[in-house]
Amino acid sequence: MELRHLTGFVAVAEELHFGRAAERLHIAQSPLSQQIRLLERDLGVRLFERTTRTVRLTSAGQALVEPARRLLADAAALRRTVRAAQHGETGRVTVGFGGASAYAALPALTRAVNAELPGVELVLEGQIFTGEALARLTDGTIDLGVAALPVRRGITARVVRAEPLVCALPEDHPLAARDGVTFADLADERVVTFPVARGSAVREAMVQGCHDAGFAPRIAQEAPDSYNLLALVGAGVGVAVVVGSARSIHLEHVVFRPLVGPGVPVLPIALAWRTGNDSAALAAVLEIAERVLPTPADYVA
Repeated sequence: MELRHLTGFVAVAEELHFGRAAERLHIAQSPLSQQIRLLERDLGVRLFERTTRTVRLTSAGQALVEPARRLLADAAALRRTVRAAQHGETGRVTVGFGGASAYAALPALTRAVNAELPGVELVLEGQIFTGEALARLTDGTIDLGVAALPVRRGITARVVRAEPLVCALPEDHPLAARDGVTFADLADERVVTFPVARGSAVREAMVQGCHDAGFAPRIAQEAPDSYNLLALVGAGVGVAVVVGSARSIHLEHVVFRPLVGPGVPVLPIALAWRTGNDSAALAAVLEIAERVLPTPADYVA
């Protein structure tokens, strides 16, 4: 039994017409008829009842249709896997990410990779801040990271989001009545933020903004991720500076107001990888990422 014979059989079974099936397969009708005869001889059964006007499946032919379709689909998947391996499009790519920006960006990439690179396994490792991502890219424990610029020597990065900073506030906070909040407005506020030891670019931007406004922030508590951070805000523990993508996290008693005034940065969020990483799987993922996560048109380096 040959796959080409099964391909011919399925085409005739679906068309119930040898001429149309041959046209669909881009072959002459005579070779197609020969394929069906050889398949029938191999199986020892008649698959079609043929007259000068009609073609019908026999009971044996009806029993063969679905198994033949599954076998052809498996064979096609096998071809894709082998061809992908030849081009390096199989393997594993480990992605380190953390924060609201990554949660906003990664779903599009993972869906596209799963659809277009079935041989590549994306391993997602969450709760990794910028400093941790850059360190792990350098030591090779992750292949791709989501990090804020700037990156260190030996790391290549491409910006995929430009994140404005916003202030998360308890809904009954006096500042919640304003259209915008300045860093100076936070001088007397208790602030919740991310751990200093983990290299959070958002925390660094918040501390720098407060220093530029003439004060050091009063850190009330640290949180390991955006969800817990906003939960602390909603509980009235303090206010927080977060990226605009955090607005997608809906928690009761939390409102967001834009940070306004001179010197408020926009954080460039990038996909980053170790310069010289020659993984073909990583290269294939990056090619997809360039399409589904383009650099924002209004981003200026």
